[in-house]
Order: sequence, then structure tokens, then C-alpha cells
Amino acid sequence: MAKMNFHHLGIPTEEAKGGEQYLEKYKLFHSGYETSPYGVEWMRFEPGCPLPELVQRIPHVAFEVEDLEAAIAGQEVLIPPNSPSPGVRVAFVVHNGAPIEFLEFGRRFPTAEEMQREDRER
Repeated sequence: MAKMNFHHLGIPTEEAKGGEQYLEKYKLFHSGYETSPYGVEWMRFEPGCPLPELVQRIPHVAFEVEDLEAAIAGQEVLIPPNSPSPGVRVAFVVHNGAPIEFLEFGRRFPTAEEMQREDRER
């Protein structure tokens, strides 16, 4: 198993929380991680959110890994590797019915929009 370090606990909520940030692409408000000493992140989803229902209903634990592909190898992939923002790649797997998130930080990874733009330009 790949080396991993706890990053955060994502908890779905229907309640608006202070300091929410909005991710339009995912129709998702998130808050709390930056200020929580325990890494608790609240997630509030809008109707039409494209993320799997499992992520919208069940809390997930997230781990930082050095090699995202190694971390998900042989696992049931729920959300394939993607880059929601520059410098980070994420993927979700399912373990015993629960969503698990892996994050890889470091070099600048192109976002999905940048990769699509590059494909169109080719």
C-alpha cells in the first residue's frame, strides 16, 4: 500500500456554514478545512451536483499521497484522477461501502479545462 497521511474528513451537510467557498463546476459549497484543527471539511451540495451520490451522502476520509496512481491501484475507483485546481490531483475509491479520497500535491497539474483546451488546439 502506498504511503499516506491524513488530510481531512469531509462531511456532507444541508446547513450553510460560515466561510463557504463555492465550486461551480461541482455545484458544491465547502468550508471549515482551513480553520479546523482536526481537518473537518463541511460540504453542501446543490441540486444537479455531478458528484456520485455516495460522496454527497456519506462522510469521506481523505489522505495525502505521493503517487495517486499507486494509491488507487487495484481499488474500486469512484471518481478517477482529476485536477480540480492547479497543483492538486484527486481521486476517490470505495472501501467497504465508504468513499475514500486521495490527494496528490506538488508539481502543477493541468486542470480538466486546460487539458480539454490543449486537446482542441491539437
